[in-house]
Amino acid sequence: MSATGPRLAVGAVVVADDELLMVRRGHDPGSGEWSIPGGHVEPGETMAEAVVRELAEETGLHGVCGPFLGWAELIEDDHHVVVLDFQVVVLAGREPTAGGDATEAAWVPVWDVPELRLTDGLAEFLAEHGVIEILT
Repeated sequence: MSATGPRLAVGAVVVADDELLMVRRGHDPGSGEWSIPGGHVEPGETMAEAVVRELAEETGLHGVCGPFLGWAELIEDDHHVVVLDFQVVVLAGREPTAGGDATEAAWVPVWDVPELRLTDGLAEFLAEHGVIEILT
């Protein structure tokens, strides 16, 4: 476990026309898995600034941070990250371009999201907050 304690991160939950904006992670944790755009908060950055910066870096899209949706903790042997997820509205454009540590960026129909190889706990988080449905 990191001697510096938990790190703070943000996530952008962007839903438009029954599609969720998603990225495929290029680095651990979750390399190769699909997630929502997001990342660590930089020193001196507000949560809203961090979430719109991460959205732009990973998808090339610009947005406005909306309401707080929920939080998740990612705890592994070598890291502990607290992720604050926010609803985000994209201002213009609908064609994401992967960047930052994302290898792909795409709009995914909400009903297809559970079929993807997702980062740990993401499907449950999205279902708990009414973004997707998980059929059992």
